[in-house]
Amino acid sequence: MRPGNATPSFTMLGTIVNTACIVAGTIVGTLLHRGIKEKYKLTLYNGLGLASLAIGLNATLQNFPKSQLPVMFIVALAIGGIVGTACDLDGRFKRLVNRHSKTPSGDARSSLADGLATAILLYCIGPLSMLGPVISALKGDNTFLYTNATLDFVSSTIFASTYGFGMVLAAPVLFLWQGLFYTVARLSSSAVSEALMAELLIVGGLLITASGLSLLQLKDCKVLNLLPALAVPVVWFLLMG
Repeated sequence: MRPGNATPSFTMLGTIVNTACIVAGTIVGTLLHRGIKEKYKLTLYNGLGLASLAIGLNATLQNFPKSQLPVMFIVALAIGGIVGTACDLDGRFKRLVNRHSKTPSGDARSSLADGLATAILLYCIGPLSMLGPVISALKGDNTFLYTNATLDFVSSTIFASTYGFGMVLAAPVLFLWQGLFYTVARLSSSAVSEALMAELLIVGGLLITASGLSLLQLKDCKVLNLLPALAVPVVWFLLMG
């Protein structure tokens, strides 16, 4: 698809492909579930944790120089963390998901809630997933989204091999997330500014890093309680006009 030549009815093709790759990867991972020994799952799990650290830190550090508000991420994490903790987002989400999933007693690694929380963050909070639908909507170029789809196929296969088919629930979340960015970009080309994108990527990168620490069992940061931090930069830029 050539940039600038796409019609509105086809510019969400990248998001559809990205979502389909997560579903396909989940199916493949589920089929391999019984054939992967625990020691290999542990290795893959640790690999995801290290990858999360790298992706998160890279997104944050790359966008620090672009930030017009150097303390915004601190304020966002503070306010978002307080709101999320008050609402007990992490606890509510885990109780809701684990109520409908079977996990080995005492095995924190097998918690579907933890897997979904991590996968949703990795799928949604990243430069490709956030910038991709915006570029798709404004220019008709799905290159970023096709690249992201390839990465998500691999990630979803690994996640499903550990957590099972329940990981497919991350697919509709990704579709809605990217659809939101696409819709906003279509409605107003200036609504998602580079300044706002930089702040979102800084905060999102830190959340991915925190998720990596949880994956490696180094520190349970209760990442879901910090998710409201992503709304703080958006609210600030809306108030500032």
